Amino acid sequence: RQTIDLLIERSRRHECIFLKGNHEAFLFEVLQDASRLEAWKACGGFQTLMSYGLAPSIKPDQEEQKELVQALYHGIPKHHRRFFNSLRSSFSCGDFFFVHAGVKPGVPLRQQREEDLLWIRDEFLQSDKDFGKFIVHGHTPVPKPEIRPNRINIDTGAYATGILTLLTIQGERMFVV
Repeated sequence: RQTIDLLIERSRRHECIFLKGNHEAFLFEVLQDASRLEAWKACGGFQTLMSYGLAPSIKPDQEEQKELVQALYHGIPKHHRRFFNSLRSSFSCGDFFFVHAGVKPGVPLRQQREEDLLWIRDEFLQSDKDFGKFIVHGHTPVPKPEIRPNRINIDTGAYATGILTLLTIQGERMFVV
């Protein structure tokens, strides 16, 4: 919750583009279907509930799941809803294509399904195909940025390691911090 407020504040002072990831997509699924709450737990769902002031039990029954989702729905401030609704599935700039998880090999970038952009792993990670643009992604934590001829993975698992990787692109050069 505090992180979202910081991002919103930053976007008031700087040009920012925020991408949707699988965790945000999962939140939207849970808000539509409370039975997804148990699966969401493995993706930070309970931490999200607690960040909005809710206190779920360890194994909520079906009734508690509905109550938690209803309380979460009403507990998310309007400015957070606007932020979530503004998230983009991808962003293209010059020779670069920014996305949360990756792209489906063999499918033109403009025809990618959001599900793949947010969730794909092995098929994308094992591909050495030219995707038409250089893909900048995360979703699959790696010990250090993984640079390949067709992509760079900058997910160094900050949630668990405390190591956040930043990428700056200057012309044709990339610098990892």
